[in-house]
Amino acid sequence: MKLSILGGGGFRVPYVYQALLRDQGSPRIDDVWLYDTDAERLKAMTDVLARFADDFPDAPKVTATTSLDSALEGSDFVFAAIRVGGLAGRVCDERVALDLNVLGQETTGPGGLAYGLRTIPVMVDIARRVRELAPQAYVINFTNPAGMITEAMQTVLGDRVLGICDTPSGLGRRVSTSLGLDASRAQFDYVGLNHLGWMRRVLVDGEDVLPRLLADDDLLGDLEEGVVFGREWLRDLGLIPNEYLYYYYFNRDAVRSILDAPRTRGEFLSRQQGEFYQRVTQAAGASPVELWRETVANRSANYMAEAKGTVQGETPPDEAFSPDPVHQGYAGVALSVMAAISRNERATMILNVRNGTTIAALPADAVVEVPVTVDANGVHPLATTPPDLSQAGLMQQVKAVERLTISAALTGSRADAVKAFSLHPLVDSVTVGRKLLDGYIDRIPEVAAVFHRSASASFEDGP
Repeated sequence: MKLSILGGGGFRVPYVYQALLRDQGSPRIDDVWLYDTDAERLKAMTDVLARFADDFPDAPKVTATTSLDSALEGSDFVFAAIRVGGLAGRVCDERVALDLNVLGQETTGPGGLAYGLRTIPVMVDIARRVRELAPQAYVINFTNPAGMITEAMQTVLGDRVLGICDTPSGLGRRVSTSLGLDASRAQFDYVGLNHLGWMRRVLVDGEDVLPRLLADDDLLGDLEEGVVFGREWLRDLGLIPNEYLYYYYFNRDAVRSILDAPRTRGEFLSRQQGEFYQRVTQAAGASPVELWRETVANRSANYMAEAKGTVQGETPPDEAFSPDPVHQGYAGVALSVMAAISRNERATMILNVRNGTTIAALPADAVVEVPVTVDANGVHPLATTPPDLSQAGLMQQVKAVERLTISAALTGSRADAVKAFSLHPLVDSVTVGRKLLDGYIDRIPEVAAVFHRSASASFEDGP
């Protein structure tokens, strides 16, 4: 089977390839195409993959290309992990908002809307190419903002597009591990949108074990979400929020922390990734795998630094990180999706999918993040308990903003874009909303192009 990876020069690619190397099912992916617009990045990443493949005589063949059509043609699965505007665009996503004392973060708040505005036209065009060149393919979208992008692509490809984020599954694993339980035996009651959801129950043999975690000071304090939100707030809620809800529940704290830091996440990654690709290209005899491991470990250690009391770019003490999470994160979820569809290895996971009748408070064609069953017949959302009023209200407001952003991106409507920025709960000001849009148009050419009916793009990996 053929897998095409869009954004093939990005940092996630080795995770996916390692999962493929260890997959012994049949049929399996044996033909991997990496697509990127940057030939040097492609060369660096193929060097890394070649080293990983050394110990696997049946390693999937890897082909690198700067031709989108060649990568897509005849694909069984398409992974999309691109960054329109590159990391320079991400830095502007952050700084335009921060200059107005508003949250500057790549997927949550106005930065996510700017990212969506310039990404949606490109991804919808890709969806059209998939429909023409690989009509039977499933598109597994990693591109952020994942829910918004998946919903836009579904206007072309329908349910053959699904979105992946490893945050909910990672939360489920952490909760299970904290309690000494096998995560594969647990059922996770989770509801929300991408980067905006809540783990409400964790069922093991019919028992909800989440109250045990919430009642234990030591276990809850050691949980990553306990560090981010504090034990008291988690107990007040009676559940565990997705870590990105930190930006809603502690918005002023987050903005102040990011403003006080010497650099933003985008600025840190821009410098770090530039150094990585330069070192891979220039280092004589140095192992590209070790360079990748070193870079990705530091990258992970600085993830959401503002929520964890650390400084972007400085590695926290005693930071533990495994650079090869073969059956975890994006790679593990993606491999499970492919195995379920191609081999009918029925699996339950949390994905970004079309709502249907799952959450009555949202439109049927809205993309939501909920538990689903995946098999050879596709993706099937599971019935879920309705969200409470505070959850449903926040989801409705953010979904309204997402749909206005999709409309603006596809039609060039400045009015819809102004409404999207102004109505976002982390902006909450028409005056600031207009200034945000003007700032992004002035500083990011790909955003300006949306409103001038032209398009340009560069491709890169995710956060």
